Amino acid sequence: MYCSVVEPEHVFAPGRKKPQRPQPTPREVADELRARIRSGTLRPGQRMPTQARLAAEFGVERPAVRQALRILQSERLLTNVSRGAPATVAADPGRAPAGPSAPPLPTTVGLAPRIDAAFEAEHVEIDAVCLTAVSLTLALGEPLRRIHSGRLKPARVDLRVLLPGRDIDLAFPVPVEGRDGAEDLLHERWLTQRNAQGQVLRHNLLALRATHGVEVRVSFRALPFTPPVKLYLLNGEEALFAYYTPARGEAQIDQEYLETYDAQGARSLLFAFEQGTVLRDTTFVEQSRRWFDALWETISSELVLTG
Repeated sequence: MYCSVVEPEHVFAPGRKKPQRPQPTPREVADELRARIRSGTLRPGQRMPTQARLAAEFGVERPAVRQALRILQSERLLTNVSRGAPATVAADPGRAPAGPSAPPLPTTVGLAPRIDAAFEAEHVEIDAVCLTAVSLTLALGEPLRRIHSGRLKPARVDLRVLLPGRDIDLAFPVPVEGRDGAEDLLHERWLTQRNAQGQVLRHNLLALRATHGVEVRVSFRALPFTPPVKLYLLNGEEALFAYYTPARGEAQIDQEYLETYDAQGARSLLFAFEQGTVLRDTTFVEQSRRWFDALWETISSELVLTG
């Protein structure tokens, strides 16, 4: 049985009034509807609720709902998006296309189906460069479920992950004002999350040895810098690439609210490149693999997922 790490909900400090929740953006509405499609709550071929009903549910105007539906249509999750009849869930919303024709997708949408497809190989090889491995942990959920249900039977899984080292000065997350002590607390929170996600990844995959006889190797190494991008290499055939884009936000640290610069990696657009399609994609996959191997073999160091 695999486990997961869930971020705790924000707890508001005593005496401080809870801020009013802003109106959801079209992107946030799309994120919620996408989750319902991925989970099977909205099934292939099923009609979506009317735009009026969705607008009332999310507390937004109809143009925001239409924009959210068009986002999902561009991701090939919906069909028949118009002002009239309700849209329809696509017949096969589970696969994210790769190669030169694939549109860039949010990491939460594009990564999971590509990881799932990679696990159909007899020898699964995944290399990743990321900040905390949250997206990778979530994306492994479906192939692990398929293995435990007997629908997938890889013989071997090799996972290598490059994460920022614990003692470096992170570029993000950092306090906007650089207040005394606040940066250390923010760094400790990031470190706790990095370690927890890494431990979950290792536990979930190594458990396959005992339960299904899969040969598994999971390795981590530490980078001496904050990666400005995330990269996933799948079976030497695909490269999935996204930018970490820092933005101003707010975090609760030790019962105080702190203005921060951080990057929401889960929403970063993921660009897919596939070897053997066009020269550009093939070259990108090859160069990405060389870059990863160079980092792994030269300037990275041993990473311990504790403390």
